[in-house]
Amino acid sequence: MVAENTQTQMRKGILEYCILSIISRGEIYASDIIGELKKAQLLVVEGTLYPLLTRLKNNGLLSYNWQESSSGPPRKYYQITEEGREVLFKLDVTWKELVFAVETSLQGRN
Repeated sequence: MVAENTQTQMRKGILEYCILSIISRGEIYASDIIGELKKAQLLVVEGTLYPLLTRLKNNGLLSYNWQESSSGPPRKYYQITEEGREVLFKLDVTWKELVFAVETSLQGRN
């Protein structure tokens, strides 16, 4: 149970980073974000994704626009803002530092 809680917290901690990274590649629809996260084996449901996207938008890191769809109602497509790119750059640096710290601490472990 302790390991599961820690695993959950670790995944939550990197989810925003992964979402910003995915959106930084170009404009994307929410269900496509979920698909990209699935490929990365980070399983996220819409009920988790949409509040996170809203929070990132409210913080100025994302914007969105509505586009007509040939297969139904208009769709909301997300893109990263300049402020979002700056935050993503800082998260890239932090991620590299964390990977180094973890890999260093694991060295010599039996």
